[in-house]
Formats: sequence, C-alpha cells, structure tokens
Amino acid sequence: MIESQADQDGKILPRFQSPALPRLVYGCGEVERVGELVLESQGRRILLVTDPGVVAAGHAERVEKSLKKAGIDYAIYDRVRENPTTEDVNECVAAARRERIDFLIGLGGGSSMDTAKGCNFLFTNGGEMKDYWGTGKATLPMLPMIAIPTTAGTGSECQSYALIADEKTHRKMACGDTKAAAKVALLDPELTLSQPAKVKACTGVDALAHALESAVTLRQTPMSRIWSREAFRLIARSLSRVLSDGADMSARGEMMLGAAYSGLAIENSMLGAAHSAANPLTADYGIVHGQAVGLMLPRVIAFNAECPEAREIYLELVSIGKLSADESDPELSIRELVAYVDRVLEQAELAVDLATLGVEESRIPELSQQAAEQWTAQFNPRTVLAEDFEGLYRDALRPRNSTVPSGTKAESLGK
Repeated sequence: MIESQADQDGKILPRFQSPALPRLVYGCGEVERVGELVLESQGRRILLVTDPGVVAAGHAERVEKSLKKAGIDYAIYDRVRENPTTEDVNECVAAARRERIDFLIGLGGGSSMDTAKGCNFLFTNGGEMKDYWGTGKATLPMLPMIAIPTTAGTGSECQSYALIADEKTHRKMACGDTKAAAKVALLDPELTLSQPAKVKACTGVDALAHALESAVTLRQTPMSRIWSREAFRLIARSLSRVLSDGADMSARGEMMLGAAYSGLAIENSMLGAAHSAANPLTADYGIVHGQAVGLMLPRVIAFNAECPEAREIYLELVSIGKLSADESDPELSIRELVAYVDRVLEQAELAVDLATLGVEESRIPELSQQAAEQWTAQFNPRTVLAEDFEGLYRDALRPRNSTVPSGTKAESLGK
C-alpha cells in the first residue's frame, strides 16, 4: 500500500515498498539454460506446467532436454486452458501431489504461468483459490518457480498474482502473494516465433494496454513509473514491426522485454478501467482478453485524460513514443495517443467495435455493473462508476471516429 508524508515545505512525498523482482534472464537460445537455473535453486523434482499448443510447437521438448541434461527428474502437466479456472488449478495440484514436486516451471502464455502460480498456492498452503483472493494471504512458504513466456504480452512472468476464474461464476480472482512470484523470468525471443498471428496480435495489444494503464493508476510509484515508461518506449517502437514482419528478431526481443517490464510495472502499480471493462466481455462473451482490453483502451484513455494528473502522464508517453506531430498542442497529442491505439488494432486485424463481436446493446447495463465491481476499477486515476462504464461500452458499440488531422504520426502507423 502507498502512503505519503509532507516535507518541510508541505510538499507531499510518496512512501512505497517495491516487491522483490524476479531475476531476468534474457536472450535468444536462453531456454537451453533452464536445467542449469533449476540446479542453482536446488530443484530436484519438477512439474512443468504448459499447454498442448506449446507442446506441439516443440518448446516443452527443449525444456525437457535441458532438464535431462542436468539430471533433473520432472513430470509434465500439459492440459492448461486459456483463462484457467479453479478446476484447471485443482487438476494441476493433483498432478503436483502425485509427483511430490519441489519446483515449478510455467511455460507458455499467461494462462500457463497463472495455472502454475495457482497450483503453488494450493499445493503449499492448502484450501481453495478463493481463500487467496486478494493479497498476501498465503501463510506458509511456497515452492520456487521459473516462468518462461512463449508470448510477448501478459507480463505474468514478472508478477506475483495468479488470475484464476471461478469455475461456476466465471468471475476472475486475482490471487497475489510475493511468495508466488517466480525466482527467474527466462525471456527467450525465439520462443515467440511459434505464435499464431492472432495470438501475436492479442498478446502484443495486451502488453501495450499494460504499459498505458500501469502508468496512470492511483497506485503508481516512482518504481512503477520507470518500468511503465520504458515498457511503452519499447512497445511503441517494436509492436508495429512485429505485426508486419514476424521474422524481425530485434523487434520480437524488444516486445518481450516491453511485456516483462509492463509486468513489473503492474506488480508495483496495478491496472485500471480498461481491464475492468474487458473482463466481463471475456467472461460473458468469450472475447479474447487482448481483443477486449485493446478495444476498450482508447475509450478509457479519452475518459481518463479529463483527469489532469493522468493527462500529464499521457502527454509524457506521447513524447516518449514520438507519436505527436506537435507536442506543444496537448489536445492534439491526446487525440494522437488515442488514434495510435486505434491504428494498432487495425494493423493487428482486431475488431474495433463491440457490435462486430456480437455484444448486444441490451446487455450493456449488466456488463457495466460487472465492470464496476472488478478489482482494478478502484485503481483507475479517474473515478469510474457503473454509469461511466455504460457510456464507455455504448461508445464501443461502433467504431471510433478519429479526429486526428491527416498526416500525423498516429495517422500513418502501419501504413
């Protein structure tokens, strides 16, 4: 929790604590070192948590080869599903108990890492996932873990939270504890080459949303501001290149670092209204998270820009991302930031309105109430109530009309 105190001149100074960071191991081919890294942490019996797509891509085999070379015993749980539920975690825990593990590896997208973290809670501390909904509710030590992302998006490798949906209600529970954070986040850009185009697009947009939302939340700290700004710089420079040229390894590497840095920013600052609005769309309509949050993001930026503090930060990000044709015009710069996100969605070939995704106008009041109850809504820089979400959803029913003059940098993105 962030506190504040006043100096002798009455200026408010923030007080904060930064969670321990995972060790970042970055570089092409670094996945071959996983066995070595497990031995450094004295792991002896490993559960590799992953999904069928990652296995089919051959990434699990590379991890297995490294573990075998290091003489480490391991077992695999490869049934992770997108948006993991309490049932998925319980299944993973059963495998962990059966194998008597002392170490976890989460390999894949955010779902694999969330499942591994959820498993860690229950395997070490018992109970049910709902017992850990919130922060710091695990009372016993937890197992060490290595997180190996195969996408550049969620930043889960650098977060201590597991996002798990209740199997019956579909409500997502954010269960966090510093003991659940990975000891090592192993970032190998080569692993992202197997991403299908839609996954690459959705995870990239998710990373962009993380950088932009974490930058302006009420929980932001001097530490989170460092991570969110550098994340945005890297993502703004590389996302368009990754979308247009999948073989650009330099851009892929920058995206992977940007996603990880966004995760570090979230760990120190939380998220806001775009994620609150996205979660009901995923729960009720099955809309992929990156699509949902990306579609709502430009509306939320425009909404938040009415808050002077958030507006100032957005203008700084516009400068960092070199998005504006005239930084002396704040109104234009905000419009260019909004238009930039719109253009990213178009280049990623994602839907730009809710009607296209099958969302009915009659459901908006219900969705708005759900969004207002989401945990991240409380951290948004501008107070956002159910009636505000209703306005955001109604605006999102149709494509946005860009008001950025022709020829600006935001206008030309991806062309």
